[in-house]
Amino acid sequence: MSNDRFIEAIKDLFRINLGVRKEERVLVFTDEIMPEERITPEDRNRRGRLKDLARLVAEVGKGLCKEVVYTEYKALMSHGAEPPEKVWRRAFGEKTVKALKELKVMKALIDKKAGDEQIRKAEDIISKYRKNTIDVVVGLSNYSTSHTRFRDFITRAAGARYASMPLFDPDMLFGAMTVDWRDLERRTKDLAGKVNKALRIEVSTPNGTELSFSKEGRKTGSDTGILRKPGSFGNLPAGEVYLAPLEGTSEGKLIVEWAPTHRLKYTVDLTVRKGKVVEVEGRDSYRSVLEKKLSENDNFRNIAELGIGTNDKATRPDNILESEKILGTIHIALGDNSSFGGKIRTPFHQDFIFFRPTLRLVYHNKKEAVILKDGRLRSL
Repeated sequence: MSNDRFIEAIKDLFRINLGVRKEERVLVFTDEIMPEERITPEDRNRRGRLKDLARLVAEVGKGLCKEVVYTEYKALMSHGAEPPEKVWRRAFGEKTVKALKELKVMKALIDKKAGDEQIRKAEDIISKYRKNTIDVVVGLSNYSTSHTRFRDFITRAAGARYASMPLFDPDMLFGAMTVDWRDLERRTKDLAGKVNKALRIEVSTPNGTELSFSKEGRKTGSDTGILRKPGSFGNLPAGEVYLAPLEGTSEGKLIVEWAPTHRLKYTVDLTVRKGKVVEVEGRDSYRSVLEKKLSENDNFRNIAELGIGTNDKATRPDNILESEKILGTIHIALGDNSSFGGKIRTPFHQDFIFFRPTLRLVYHNKKEAVILKDGRLRSL
């Protein structure tokens, strides 16, 4: 594939999705493979291409805005972990980070141990120095920064636009990224409006997955890929409706057939009680990987998110960034949900994809509506 096609696709990302203007400053970052990471040759190759793409995005961006700030850092080896201090410096500016350190909240923020009062003080500082903050962020790290306080602060408190692109594969520029963005926006917002009215949600799939939970008091979000307004945030590729189930209310069983970047040989079965995974079973080697991770912190077991895919150009099931956007799928995440309405702050957020779901909404008046039936979206 010619380099010219990549360049034009990247320009579309800057112009169409992010609406970058000539006077703006853009931060592009990626992460480097750590020596202790045990990954397949295929994944190593993908990570190399991701890093190359990040450098190309930064280079192309130089001709479209005032300044591109590019940085690489050592991989944090967990989705939802806070990026290191040097990324905060490049994003918020030296004065902001200095003030955060003087208040002794910087380390607590990065460790995801900041209390409500510390978070409030940090927000005040970031708002005070927001003129020093970068205008746009393109996050091309392998490990996701979506569910971090860094991302929350820079969009909500400082008004920057943020494209989170973890696990991104350059081929996505010519697949899921070719969606009709206006059509996607309409479909996603219409579906979010319907889901938002529900009190309770029940999902099931042909492989035996069954989960129910309360969404009382929780707002439903829309990831449309149009990130042109101040404070906009979303994935690219985009296309999902998402929410944080009310903690302690999820009950059921998750039959996992796909890890984030590959299909499992055998299913891994997760039993969910009172909002958390209480048992992990299965013969696949991924069972021990997940079990080990969940044993690190009880909050990692939290049922953090339900998402519904809305992108009709998304097709590949072997990369969770794209698979969770496939029209008619659902994904369920474990761990952190603090950046989109939940109460769990923890350095872990992992999504799992489920195909051919049936999704039932239960409303306050006890009426019900099936909006997905065997993976097919009902008429809105």
